[in-house]
Amino acid sequence: MFAVLKTGGKQYKVQSGDVLRVEKLAADAGDKIQFNEILMVGGDSPVVGAPLVADAAVQADVIDQIKGDKVINFVKRRRKHSSKRTKGHRQQLTLLRITDILATGADASGVKAAVGAGSVAGVAAAAPKKKAAAKKAAPKAAAAGGDDLKKLSGVGPALEKRLHENGVTSFAQIAAWTEADVAEMDEKLSFKGRIEREGWIAQAKDLASK
Repeated sequence: MFAVLKTGGKQYKVQSGDVLRVEKLAADAGDKIQFNEILMVGGDSPVVGAPLVADAAVQADVIDQIKGDKVINFVKRRRKHSSKRTKGHRQQLTLLRITDILATGADASGVKAAVGAGSVAGVAAAAPKKKAAAKKAAPKAAAAGGDDLKKLSGVGPALEKRLHENGVTSFAQIAAWTEADVAEMDEKLSFKGRIEREGWIAQAKDLASK
């Protein structure tokens, strides 16, 4: 039996015993996790989701938190005094071993769901020791449906919508971003370097404290 699961915006075809590298999850080495976004379950009676297969899941053991190969990003701005910048990045990954594929019974398994480290739930699970300002801002954001991210430099309605689609709704989240989170969001929003150029993290810290 095999399954096609979705995590970190990517799809993976897996079987029991496979070792898999996925975008970083909010879990520790030795944890058992469960992927609930299953697009297909194959075998004697294949089931294709529409878009997901109801009550299906893939369970895995977390082997370790690792980093991918180094990627060099070279930027040259021809019309700005021929400025050049070279920056390296190593994507944070989670190494897993697939243990079980459940065609049914996912809701009753009792295994915690796999959550991306960059999502709202992942930030809460992976970084419980946030600054006091971030903790105070969270209830306010939840009550009001989120902060007005358009207060950040360069963020308009369209970009705010894309941030919401990626689980970013408050200044406290942005203020708590690490270098890895910034690199991941650069990739998802397709504007590498803009977060640093516009100074979003510093702005978010200031706005979250108000």
